[in-house]
Amino acid sequence: MIRICPSILNADFENLPAEIAKIAGVADLLHLDVMDNKFVPNFTFSPETATQIIATSPLLVDVHLMVADADNAIMDYLKTSAASLTVHFEACDDPKAVLRNIRSAGKRAGIAVKPNTPIDAIKELIDEVDMILVMTVEPGFGGQSFMDAMMPKVETARRWLSAKVGSDIWLQVDGGISLETIAKARKSGADTFVAGSSVYKSPDPAEMVEKLRKIAAEI
Repeated sequence: MIRICPSILNADFENLPAEIAKIAGVADLLHLDVMDNKFVPNFTFSPETATQIIATSPLLVDVHLMVADADNAIMDYLKTSAASLTVHFEACDDPKAVLRNIRSAGKRAGIAVKPNTPIDAIKELIDEVDMILVMTVEPGFGGQSFMDAMMPKVETARRWLSAKVGSDIWLQVDGGISLETIAKARKSGADTFVAGSSVYKSPDPAEMVEKLRKIAAEI
C-alpha cells in the first residue's frame, strides 16, 4: 500500500486549518514535524501547539519528533490522539523503552535515522517498531534536495521487512520527495512518503498528492 503524508512544514502556519483542509480529502496521514531548536537548528511547534493541531486535524496525524531527549519528550504526546509517533534513534538514551512506551499508548511507534547514521544501528529494534523512517535530507528545514545516497539504506530496511513474514511495518522516507524523486524511493522499497515543499508549493496541493501517489503506485 502506498501512503502519501503531506508535511505542513512548508504550509502557512498562520492559516493551518485551511492549509490542512486542502489535502484532507486525498492524503493518508498528516505529517507533523516537531522541532525544538536543540536536536535540529529550527523550531516549529511547542508541545501545546502540536497537541492542538493533532486534536483538530481531520486526518490521522503522523508525528515526527525531531527533538532532544526523546525519552522524556514523548510524554507530552502519549495522551494525544496522534496515530503515530516517530522518534530519532540519535535522540534516545533507551530507544527500546521509548518505542515500547509509544506502543503501550496505543500508537504506531516509529524510529528515524539521520543521513549519517548507519541503518544497521536500528536493526536490533525491528521487533519494537511499526515504522522505519529513513531521512533523505538532513532534518531541520524543508525544501532541501533529495539525497540519492540514502537509497541503499532504504533497500537494506526493505530486505529486513521482507524477511519478516506477516510484517505490517511501514518504510517511510522524508526529505526532497517530489514528482522527480518519488520513483527512486519507491523502487528502493519505501511505501510511505512524506512530501512537504512539493505539495504546499504547488498551485493545487491535493492534485500534487494524487500525482505523487500515481507515480508510486505504478512501480
